Amino acid sequence: MTTEVQTKTPGQEGQTAVAHREAAEMGHIARVSRQPSFRVSTLLFVLAAALLVTSTFFPYWKMRLNAPQYPQGLYIVVYVDRMEGDIREIDGLNHYIGMKPLEEAAQLERTLAPIAIAVMALFIVGVAFIHSKWFAVLAIPVMLFPVIFLLDMFVWLYYYGHSLDPRAPLSSSIQPFTPPVLGTGTVGQFSTTATLQVGWYMALAAAILTAIGLHYRRAARLAAERQAQGTDNG
Repeated sequence: MTTEVQTKTPGQEGQTAVAHREAAEMGHIARVSRQPSFRVSTLLFVLAAALLVTSTFFPYWKMRLNAPQYPQGLYIVVYVDRMEGDIREIDGLNHYIGMKPLEEAAQLERTLAPIAIAVMALFIVGVAFIHSKWFAVLAIPVMLFPVIFLLDMFVWLYYYGHSLDPRAPLSSSIQPFTPPVLGTGTVGQFSTTATLQVGWYMALAAAILTAIGLHYRRAARLAAERQAQGTDNG
């Protein structure tokens, strides 16, 4: 009676190793998905994406220009993709100090903003439902977006206040200036008041929810790893 010894070829051993790794990975994903903190993080990510998209329908920033001939004030209301308000009247006043028309500001940003926000929302949804810790990198743009908006506003306000036409009627009486991104300021005989609006706060809430979601997602992974170690030790 003879006993045959079956040996595996290198290719079969490689396939077996791959199968074991895939099984271990699927087991880890299942353990992570069962964690309560994973479900919390998924909900937070989805809410963040919804808030970010909804914010595009609301204004992000508003400035009031107080002028003697306009006792009710003049307003600029900024959305991510457009400007509204008393644009023509304010341009008429700014013409005397040599400031460029407002509609020329941030044209590229206003064109790309709706697309960029939609892409960021998709990134967050991907982080919510794709089981890979490396996808957390995709959440960074959402968390930075409110700050980027304010920085972009500051750059344009600085550019407009420091690019006055020297041929304008009142250019000699106005020194280069930067209108405030937030708070009050003075330009000649005019005063300005700038405030953040509901759209920006919605984007900020989306950023905060994303950061909290990342915390809970990490907690879910750590809990799954501890659970796996306990099973192995047992």
